[in-house]
Parts: sequence; structure tokens; C-alpha cells
Amino acid sequence: MEDNYSFLINKLDKFIRKFYVNRLIKGILYTAAITLIFFLIIVLAENQFYFSGLTRKILLFSFIISTLFSFIILILNPLFKLNKLGSQISYKQAAEVIGTHFATVQDKLLNILQLKENALNLSDVSLIEASIKQKSEELRPVPFTKAINIKDNKKYLKYIFPPLILFLLLLTFNPNLLKDSTNRLVKNNIEFEKP
Repeated sequence: MEDNYSFLINKLDKFIRKFYVNRLIKGILYTAAITLIFFLIIVLAENQFYFSGLTRKILLFSFIISTLFSFIILILNPLFKLNKLGSQISYKQAAEVIGTHFATVQDKLLNILQLKENALNLSDVSLIEASIKQKSEELRPVPFTKAINIKDNKKYLKYIFPPLILFLLLLTFNPNLLKDSTNRLVKNNIEFEKP
């Protein structure tokens, strides 16, 4: 009994790990896109309008705060959970996610977890253990980790490629635009006049 149940829990642990790896990859792509888009908007706006020192300071700190916020929420949070720092999704929540991909699995998996919970509170658990063993054996061949396809993250590349291409074009054909605007944003205590 314990072998089948342990095997099932091991499969759930692998699923949870892959769940957070997927979240981490998605977070890296989103954070890179958000940072690049916001940077380009600020730099291009500064190049066009030559903002006052206060406006440049607000823009700079807005950029820093948004970048840090997205880094913490979208990258550090799943990274911590991947390394079991902080609370992860429970086995029941994982069973529900798995159940959305394998329709026949969710009820059985949740049932096994509930039976195991109940078995801990009873003195005669032989019937419950037999039921857990049977249901665990049925779920043994189901590849839980296939419920998450990491390659699906390719669809998020569309958010990063346009700003990345624009950034590289500016860097190649007009690097002074990026350099000068960024310099003015960083040196926001100095007033600059539009030439």
C-alpha cells in the first residue's frame, strides 16, 4: 500500500515542481517584456519632450518600482516556491489542475488523498488502505507532469519580440537616442534644454 501511495505522492511532487518551473519561465518572459516596453516608452518620450527634472525623477522611479514589482511577483515568487520556500499549492490543488487535463484522474486522485487523510484518524484502516492501494494502482500509469506543457510558453514570446527588435534597432541605428535619454533620466537633478 505504502509503495503505491508513495509513488503517487512522488508523482504529485514532480508535477508541483514542473508547475512552478512553468510559472517561472512565464514570469521571466513577462518581466522582460514589461521592462523593455516601459523602458522604451520612457526613453522615447524623454527624447521627444525633454521632461522637467521632477517628471524624469517620477518616470525613473516608476520604472524601477514596476521592474522590481514584476521581478518579485513573477520571478522570485515562483522561484522560492520551486525551492519549497513559502507555501506551495497543496496536493488537492495539484489534483484539481491535473484533473483539468486528465478528466478521469481528478476524482480518483482527490479520493485517494481524502482516504489517506481519514486513515490517519482511524484505528482499523485495512479497508481504507486496500482502497488506496487499488486506486493508486489505477493511477500509476498516468503521467501527471504531462498536464503542463512548458513549450506552451512560446506563445508569450510575442510580447517580448516587438520591443526587443525595436530596442536592438535603436541600439544599432541610433544609440545616442538611448544613451542621451537614459542619461537625462538618471541625472534628473540637472535641467536639460531641448536643442
